[in-house]
Amino acid sequence: MEHIEGISRPPLPPFTRETAIKKVRMAEDAWNTRDPERVSLAYTIDSDWRNRSEFLSGREAIRQFLQRKWARELDYRLIKELWAFDESRIAVRFAYEWRDDAGNWFRAYGNENWEFDEHGLMRQRIASINDLPIREEDRKFHWPLGRRPDDHPGLSELGA
Repeated sequence: MEHIEGISRPPLPPFTRETAIKKVRMAEDAWNTRDPERVSLAYTIDSDWRNRSEFLSGREAIRQFLQRKWARELDYRLIKELWAFDESRIAVRFAYEWRDDAGNWFRAYGNENWEFDEHGLMRQRIASINDLPIREEDRKFHWPLGRRPDDHPGLSELGA
């Protein structure tokens, strides 16, 4: 895998439970910025992705994908939770809520498998995601746009 000298994304493999949880929260925080440039920098130059039925290769393709995603998924709020880990891999479950430009709300549920290089950059991401239409009053993710506050319940606490 290609690497740009000097770029590192701690925590680095091999992961412990503590560092895997930190890596997951850092990913959640970055995605909640909805900043395609910032988020794409967590991936190797030649990172491979499967997102639903879409296959992407390379950081630039990932950046463009995220730009399209957040242009249509408005008021996006995401929670990720560690499911399992080993030396260089992390599995997470996640849920996020968003609305479309017509005001229809959705909750997406999914699982991701991540593999990291020695610099802590993600070289592979495999995501399986399902969408559920919800009523606005059924939303569970209530915080101002941006980082989820530390006192906001996680997925397990919400029963999501």
